[in-house]
Amino acid sequence: MTQTKNNIDSRKGKHLSYAERCQIEVLKREDYSNRQIAGVLERAPQTIHNEIKRGTITQLKRQKQNGKVYDYYDPIYSADAGQAHYDKERLNSGRRPKWAETDAFINWADDKMLHEKWSPDVVVGFALKQGLFHSTIVPCTTTLYQWIDRGIMKTTNLDLLEKLSRRIKKRDHKPNLNKRVFGKSIDERPEVVGTRETFGHWEIDTVVGNKMKTDAVLLTLAERQTRFEVILKLNGKDAHSVDQAVHGLRERAGEHFSTFFKTVTSDNGSEFSGLNEALQDVVDVYFSHPYTSWERGTSENQHKLIRRFLPKGKSIADVSEAQCLRIQQWMNDYPRRVLDYQTPHDCFVKAFQQELTTA
Repeated sequence: MTQTKNNIDSRKGKHLSYAERCQIEVLKREDYSNRQIAGVLERAPQTIHNEIKRGTITQLKRQKQNGKVYDYYDPIYSADAGQAHYDKERLNSGRRPKWAETDAFINWADDKMLHEKWSPDVVVGFALKQGLFHSTIVPCTTTLYQWIDRGIMKTTNLDLLEKLSRRIKKRDHKPNLNKRVFGKSIDERPEVVGTRETFGHWEIDTVVGNKMKTDAVLLTLAERQTRFEVILKLNGKDAHSVDQAVHGLRERAGEHFSTFFKTVTSDNGSEFSGLNEALQDVVDVYFSHPYTSWERGTSENQHKLIRRFLPKGKSIADVSEAQCLRIQQWMNDYPRRVLDYQTPHDCFVKAFQQELTTA
């Protein structure tokens, strides 16, 4: 017998509805076979067979005959029983969320984000890289952000300072000409510096607090390859204070200064007017174009981390040298995604040792 009408394929993957279950119940009372019911509902016979098996209940029937009461049980299909079984299975279907398996990762992640100011991405990447937890309970970065949004974590979006302050800016890549020339332009800087393939190329900048002329500032130096950070507190934002700090840094580095520093890139702020003279005997100094912060992207990203501890408007004069050192240490011990979740300190040590062996 050739089947000329078959709509089963079009219904594949669609679950039976309660209305269809009621139809099955009525048709079973009329002694329709499972295959006949399947034809009426245009369903696969196996689907009907499974549904009737799951929705069949045993009904007690009592009959009086010749003054005696007889009890017997009759199996019948119930649409309500079939729907109840379906609803129960749906509740248990699907994969359990990772946060439901254990609190171990959630508690550890909350501690890192709330107390050590780690970002969600660093939390996930570091946990996987170090094998701190079984991979089945560690979510991806996007999922962890969703947990935070849904209130599963103690951490809230208010605790993620960078997420709240992040803005997408349109870049105008047409550099302005320098009105004052302190030294070589960044256009003359070797291409190898931009690729970050070699060690010893730094960006120098300042971090201000409440923008008062009498307030202290921070002088920051960031090594481009390893993201290693040096933070120095200055009495003011002027060339003399910067020159003193640079000379002090040279004394601390001693004979290894030329190994640590190969190039330095700065902006055209007046505080860096003496930088070229202070370093030109051992280091090539380059100056970026005005209003082109992306040319010193490493410093800009590093400053976002500093702002987690020293928000804009906070007086730098009230910040102690010990606190500056703690912030510097935190930044250098903070795993970075760009470093494959290694710390800047570890990468800096490896790069410096490699420089010594190849020298």
